[in-house]
Amino acid sequence: MDKTAEDLKTRTKQFASAVLEFVDTLPHTPAAETVARQLARAGTGVVGNYRSACRPRSHAEFTARMGIVADESDESELWMEVANQRQWGDQSLRASLLKESGELRAIFWQAYRTARGHERRSG
Repeated sequence: MDKTAEDLKTRTKQFASAVLEFVDTLPHTPAAETVARQLARAGTGVVGNYRSACRPRSHAEFTARMGIVADESDESELWMEVANQRQWGDQSLRASLLKESGELRAIFWQAYRTARGHERRSG
């Protein structure tokens, strides 16, 4: 596995851990708990699906998995935006996770587009 992939494995695992830490700071209201569940699922989904994408059985499987990672990172960013709009949770964690979720979304959407392009050229 190349250095970039290993770095992204580390980065996504740190993101998932930080998301879980942030979720613990959210208020205990029905609305915030709904966001907490969705954010925790999407944030941990980024790392789980990325790790799976790093072990594909085919290029098509890699492309599909990267699409899921891109979706999960986009959803993580959405729930961080909602928490930010409502000013829920730890302010410094919220700011750093909002930034990181946007960066991961951009990285994984680009990776997905690149993988799709390679799939089309070879298919």
